[in-house]
Amino acid sequence: MTRGGRDKNRTTAERRCLVTGEVQPKADLIRFVLGPDGIVVPDLAEKLPGRGFWLTSDRAVIEKAIAKGAFSRGAKAQAKPPEGLADLIEDGLAKRVVELISLARKSGRAVAGYEKVKDRLAAGQVRVLLQASDGSDRGKGKLWTPEGARWFGCLTASELGLAFGRDHVIHSALSKGGLADKIIRDAGRLNGLRGQSAIRAGKE
Repeated sequence: MTRGGRDKNRTTAERRCLVTGEVQPKADLIRFVLGPDGIVVPDLAEKLPGRGFWLTSDRAVIEKAIAKGAFSRGAKAQAKPPEGLADLIEDGLAKRVVELISLARKSGRAVAGYEKVKDRLAAGQVRVLLQASDGSDRGKGKLWTPEGARWFGCLTASELGLAFGRDHVIHSALSKGGLADKIIRDAGRLNGLRGQSAIRAGKE
């Protein structure tokens, strides 16, 4: 099993974390490259050119990499991490997740609100259930995570609200297909930075 609770798959691309030395699926790690000025750059989209080096998406791991000079070892050159690197990564991941949910909403694959989410759950159409980290545990507990689906509680109500053009949202759900896999990847990484569980088993 991986950190996110997924079974290892031989076809899944893997990388080794610079700090822990553990080989994990790329979805559980963050790629970094060295900029021309010698500054470490987090490559959240995994598209930047250059030699990539990887860290587990965990605040403690990132802070340890900074303290131990792991970035220079990974880049095989003098590398300087920017101030507040962990916060920069967390903010970047949160923005990516919000933007992806917004795109899913525009395509009709994401809904918000207790009743709409409950209806999609009942219809077996939910691949991802997202609930605000600052929402009522009692209210969130009334909804369930279907077998094979993923639950995330890494966004605040205001952050989820941004994805739907509202002040705040507590419950949201994404249908299968579309951007679901990308949202699962980035929300899982954000969970690592914010220290939250990536999966929750649920029942009706």
